[in-house]
Amino acid sequence: MISNLAYIHPKAKLGTNVTVEPFAVIYENTEIGDNCWIGPNAVIYPDTFIGEGCKIFNGASVGAVNQDLKYKGEKTTTVIGKNTTIREFVTVNKGTTDRMTTKVGDNCLLMTYVHIAHDCIVGNNCILANNVGLAGHITIQDHVIMEGFVAAQQFVTIGAHTFVAGASLVRKDIPPYIRVAREPLQFIGVNTIGLARRGFAKETITQIEDIYRTIFVRGHTVSKALDIVEAEIPDTTIRKEIVSFIRNSKDGIVKGI
Repeated sequence: MISNLAYIHPKAKLGTNVTVEPFAVIYENTEIGDNCWIGPNAVIYPDTFIGEGCKIFNGASVGAVNQDLKYKGEKTTTVIGKNTTIREFVTVNKGTTDRMTTKVGDNCLLMTYVHIAHDCIVGNNCILANNVGLAGHITIQDHVIMEGFVAAQQFVTIGAHTFVAGASLVRKDIPPYIRVAREPLQFIGVNTIGLARRGFAKETITQIEDIYRTIFVRGHTVSKALDIVEAEIPDTTIRKEIVSFIRNSKDGIVKGI
């Protein structure tokens, strides 16, 4: 159902079974996938591509020109994956020449007042709770949960399956599979509950705990801890992923206990 009180540009492309509520605005060069719901007063700006099954609630702004003062109007995009819910007054800004896009993956939930700045890449199955704020150029991997009022500075990377406690300030990279909290932000444990819920084997979770005990708890420098992990922990895909993440961190990782 398309409300007569909505504005849809003639060059916008809408899939089948799309609902657009009164006073929503959909600009040119946009694509809305099948079975989407666009709430009242939501605005979908040019060069925005939204996958099927998404719900965009009232007052949300998706694909607006970014707030980077270096932006000169170059052609960039905003991409929202399938079955993602964008709640009231969320703002997602389009990319710049850094990545040429801002992207949110499939099956995500962006709660009220979340802000995702230019060139952020958010993975699949992520939950960003109320008032989470992401500065530009941030990478969030899959299955990340960020509680309310988390603020992340530009260029950080947040690893898969991490849990970030409410009101945290993210200034460093967060390796995968862990929980972080406190100020300054630090490791407080492996995300065992989340991993178990997602079907990780007990043996895999135990190995993750062993790896991070070496990195964060035993008092080694990070480089020394990684050498010990590679020497003493069995060589698995999980071990390679964690070690590679930390070794490739440009600005360092969060503190240990």
